[in-house]
Amino acid sequence: MSRDIIKPSILPGFMELIPSEQILFNKMMDTIRENYEKFGFLPIDTPVIEKAEVLLAKGGGETEQQIYRFEKGDTDLALRFDLTVPLARYVAQHFSELTFPFRRYHIGKVYRGEKAQRGRFREFYQCDIDIIGNGTLDVINDAEIPSIIYSTFKDLGFDSFTIKINNRKVLKGFFQWLGIDDSTEILRSVDKLEKIGLDGVIKELEEQGLEKSVIDKILEFIQIKGTNEEKLNSLESLKIENETFNEGLEELKAINHYVGLFGVPESNYSIDLTIARGLDYYTGTVYETFLNDYPHIGSICSGGRYDNLAEYYTKQKLPGVGISIGLTRLFYQLNEAKLIEVEDNSLTKAIIIPMEGYLEKAVEIGKILRDNNINTQVYLEKAKMGKKFGFADKLNIPYAIIIGAEEVKENKYTLRNMKTGEQTMLSIEDILSSLK
Repeated sequence: MSRDIIKPSILPGFMELIPSEQILFNKMMDTIRENYEKFGFLPIDTPVIEKAEVLLAKGGGETEQQIYRFEKGDTDLALRFDLTVPLARYVAQHFSELTFPFRRYHIGKVYRGEKAQRGRFREFYQCDIDIIGNGTLDVINDAEIPSIIYSTFKDLGFDSFTIKINNRKVLKGFFQWLGIDDSTEILRSVDKLEKIGLDGVIKELEEQGLEKSVIDKILEFIQIKGTNEEKLNSLESLKIENETFNEGLEELKAINHYVGLFGVPESNYSIDLTIARGLDYYTGTVYETFLNDYPHIGSICSGGRYDNLAEYYTKQKLPGVGISIGLTRLFYQLNEAKLIEVEDNSLTKAIIIPMEGYLEKAVEIGKILRDNNINTQVYLEKAKMGKKFGFADKLNIPYAIIIGAEEVKENKYTLRNMKTGEQTMLSIEDILSSLK
């Protein structure tokens, strides 16, 4: 009886790569991890599945609609939709075991039931760092974050990018001064300036019932131009008598001063009064990072300062600042824009190709190479030499070591450079020093 063959396929919104792409993806992830560790961040990992009541403590909104939630027995479960809520639970749960300020990084998959569309993913990697204070956290931490973004994206091979910085207190205080108590919707509209343009923002503000004089003041404010110093001076010259505004302005000044000391060139960061960040829990500094030549890709790294990370799980006040790189989306966008190139089909440095009857010797030599930290594969199948070399070529393996009667007799082995075709008979010691 014949069995039906099920067509192999994956769900929309999930990314699966071929090995050469996965090697590049992993290298990017390693670069991000190395930079996070370089700045003293410690790794954590949390379960992909959490109790639904923990993940949904804040409740409501878009998050609840996008969450993957299910029951197993009597337990209400959910897949994590970001790495910040699990961090909040983690810090509250392990509070007495942690040293504050607690600097952690977390690289892991998160899940959101997004509407399926090109470049949007339902399963994706996030690479987060956060600095959590116990009770207080100095604003200088906010100034260090751009230096981590800068270092990471330089190491990923980018030069032309801008870290845009703003402060929610500046925005909040400005709106309070205009007599607007709840600026959430206005901030959301302002945050969309890049996407919908000035006319789009004006239209949205009009729809929110704002008077023309107020809209004009908002537009004048968000379009303040000049160097970072000039923008700060312009904000000061507005003479806004509002405590929140002035607190935010002082923080922006401090950050502007220290960002340079942390080694970020002025060409790579900019105070931008339109950056508001859509998420409601940011209370101070906010960041968005853009590739200058590819603004259509959108923000490649974002985050900000929040007053109280774990208010739903503990009475301890835990202020923090952090950023997130959505690696899956970033990789997809860079790959689509041909800004990254797949170079390696394999991570193997050398392949050992035995002639007939010399497989055992090949296995023995393979072990010696691996013991010396050289990634080595032995070709184990019975095949003609042409096919064996063809295999190495397709995988771009740089070197082949050929073992046959002459090699065993001489106790030397043929090392072939697969790019140039050059061959030399060498002792195992010479092969090791050539490949290291």
